[in-house]
Amino acid sequence: MAGTLYIVATPIGNLEDMTFRAVRILGEVDLIAAEDTRHSLKLLNHFNISKPLTSYFDHNKKLKGEKILCILRQGKSVALVSDAGTPCVSDPGYQLVRAASEENIQVIPVPGSCAAIAALSASGLPTDIFTFAGFPPPRGGKRRAFFSSLSGLPGTLAIYEAPHRLLDSLADIREIMGDREIVVARELTKIYEELIRGAVSNVIERLSAAKVRGEIAILVAPGQAEKSESEDLETLLARLMAVERLSVKDASRQAAEITGVSRNRAYLAALELKKRM
Repeated sequence: MAGTLYIVATPIGNLEDMTFRAVRILGEVDLIAAEDTRHSLKLLNHFNISKPLTSYFDHNKKLKGEKILCILRQGKSVALVSDAGTPCVSDPGYQLVRAASEENIQVIPVPGSCAAIAALSASGLPTDIFTFAGFPPPRGGKRRAFFSSLSGLPGTLAIYEAPHRLLDSLADIREIMGDREIVVARELTKIYEELIRGAVSNVIERLSAAKVRGEIAILVAPGQAEKSESEDLETLLARLMAVERLSVKDASRQAAEITGVSRNRAYLAALELKKRM
C-alpha cells in the first residue's frame, strides 16, 4: 500500500506559529523533503526533530520528485516543507502533488502560516473576493503586462515582491491600475513587522526615504465598479476636451485622477474619442 505525502506549513518568521500537528507529523514521517535542507535543519533542531532530509527545489524537482515518489510507492511517508509558509503556494511542489495524486497516493495538507493570507487578514481591504498572483516578472515590460492583465479583476490583489524591486512595482501599479489604496506588509511575524497603508503614491513617497528590507507582500484594493465606468470616462473626457479644451494628455491625466482608472487606459480612451470629435 502506498504511503502518504504531507504538505506541511512552517512559520514565516515567528517559531511560535509552528502547529502541534506539524511538529508531530515531521517527527513521524520517514523522510522530509525541504526546499533548503540547511534552513529546515535549523527548524527541526529547534523542535528536537531528527529525520532524514532531502532537498526538493525548482532546479532538481524532476529528479528528486521521482525519488520521492519511489519512497511513497514503498508505503513510506514523506513531508514536504518550504523555507517558510505553505508549500506549493508560490513555492515548488505542485508537480509532486499532481504526480502523487495521479498514482492514488494520499496527499494530506497540514495547514499553517501563509504570508499572503496573513497580510490579507490584517490589511483592512475587502476579503470576500481576492486573487493571489505570486511574484511579478522582474523585467519592466513583462511586469507591466502582468499588472495590466490583473487590473480588471474583481476583489483585492495579493502579490509578493523582492525589496529591491518594490518601488518599481509600486510605480507600475500606480501607472496601470491607478492610485488605488494598497497595503505593503513587510517582515510579517518578525521583529520588524510593518504594515504600510495608503494610496500608492503616498506609500511610494514614504518608502522612497529609506532602504526597504525583508519579505514583502503587497495588497491592492479593488478598482472602481465597472458597471458604468466606460460611459462615465468617455463623458468626462468629452467635457474636458470639448468644453474645457484640454489636450488629450491633460484631459486623460485629469480623468484618471477623477475616476481612478489608470492613466494609460484614460489616455487610450481620449485618443479614440479625439478621432471621433
